[in-house]
Amino acid sequence: MSQINFSAMITLKATISPSEDPAKVVGALEKVTGQTIDVVTSGPRVAKLVTDQANTLIRIRDQLRDRHVRSAARRRLLFNRENNSTSLMLNRQAATTGVLAICGSPEESSLGPIYLTIESEKLDAVIDWLTSYSDG
Repeated sequence: MSQINFSAMITLKATISPSEDPAKVVGALEKVTGQTIDVVTSGPRVAKLVTDQANTLIRIRDQLRDRHVRSAARRRLLFNRENNSTSLMLNRQAATTGVLAICGSPEESSLGPIYLTIESEKLDAVIDWLTSYSDG
């Protein structure tokens, strides 16, 4: 596997509807990265996970590879790019089972998507690393 040679700020955010258990929404955010994150905030209407640990992107990268959606992810990451930031929408129901499924619009996730935002001074390197075909 290629080395992580960049720093990044990763944010995962999802709204919480009144009928949802906030702990389950936070759990879905953590399943996207495959690890428990210390900096999780949960308010009455939103759950948010923020980390500067670039290695939290490893599971996302592996899921993009395993689900054969690297090209689609790359297109979305480049299309959603704004300066040193880019984003993806992920299906929340799929995330609760540990599966990363990219959404093209919020309507593709009935409870609302999980918003993944990546900020980095080396955003091109991050996008290349996440969507690279060099490691399989």
